[in-house]
Amino acid sequence: MRDRKAAKQESVVHSFVSGWRSWLLAALLIGGLIIAVLHWADVKAFGKLLTQAKPLWLLLAFALQLATYAGLAAQWWLVLRKGRTPEEGSDLLRLTLAKHFADQVVPTAGVSGNVLVVDRLVHLGVPRPNAVAALLLQIIAYYISYALGALWVLAVLWWKSRTSLLLTLAVLVFLVVAVGIPWATLWLHRRGQERLPRWVARWSKGSNFFKLIGEAPRGLVRDRRLIAWLSLLNGLIFVADAATMQACVLALGVHAPLSAGYIAFMMASIAVTLGPVPMGLGSFEAVSIAMLRLFGVPFEAAVSATLLFRGFTLWLPLIPGGLLLRKELKPSKAAHA
Repeated sequence: MRDRKAAKQESVVHSFVSGWRSWLLAALLIGGLIIAVLHWADVKAFGKLLTQAKPLWLLLAFALQLATYAGLAAQWWLVLRKGRTPEEGSDLLRLTLAKHFADQVVPTAGVSGNVLVVDRLVHLGVPRPNAVAALLLQIIAYYISYALGALWVLAVLWWKSRTSLLLTLAVLVFLVVAVGIPWATLWLHRRGQERLPRWVARWSKGSNFFKLIGEAPRGLVRDRRLIAWLSLLNGLIFVADAATMQACVLALGVHAPLSAGYIAFMMASIAVTLGPVPMGLGSFEAVSIAMLRLFGVPFEAAVSATLLFRGFTLWLPLIPGGLLLRKELKPSKAAHA
């Protein structure tokens, strides 16, 4: 009886993930095509800047961005190893690029990329509970390190005497979000392992979602030492992104304090997180340019550095990410069996 019940729950969860996958993959490629057409001018501007900037700094920016994807893959690898289901680092690295494409093209606050991660990890042979745990822990660690980075933004702005009421309020609002998301993630996980309220149980989609989240092993999701290591890796990713912004400024032959790249990247990222615009197009650029100007970078250089940064962090990774996702659109033979 218990085996039959477990099999039924597995079938329900599988249908939930498969249902998301069917519309997600088609939406990703359609969205990517639309965005590429609408923002082709930005891509052309990025290509032109590559021919004018100093190549050594560009190479450094490219290497730093590779390190960010390696850092994300390392986080999943640590969780899966802790769960005794390790995967090849190369497979996880490819998955990070596919996730980037999904997150950027479909404006679902990262849901599209997260569904893709669970689906692909299961496809690679990872038990679904461990795949869900890898996702939940990465989300928790991401916002912990993000919140700490935002606090450091306030410290730097105060130290450099460049703080303002608007910037302070933006960071404080973000901190509420950054603290709330890990708490909500752990709450959802706990509720998924308990008996659901009747009103949730009646809603099939909501019930399936809670069951999927609740599959993650409790000991793995609440491993404080593991969360600390993942948060450290996420923090290093933020540092690498900020260093990429700094390298883009230096590639233009403009000297700026080290804090300029960090503040520009973090404040622009916060604006994207709090805003509803897909991929942060427009809002990221505006805030980044404003912050670079705040630290003395000339307007033309601030615009060019921001375009270079967006090219490295947004446009270039979309190409391999989109190619990898094309394979996902081809249904496997097992799916038709």
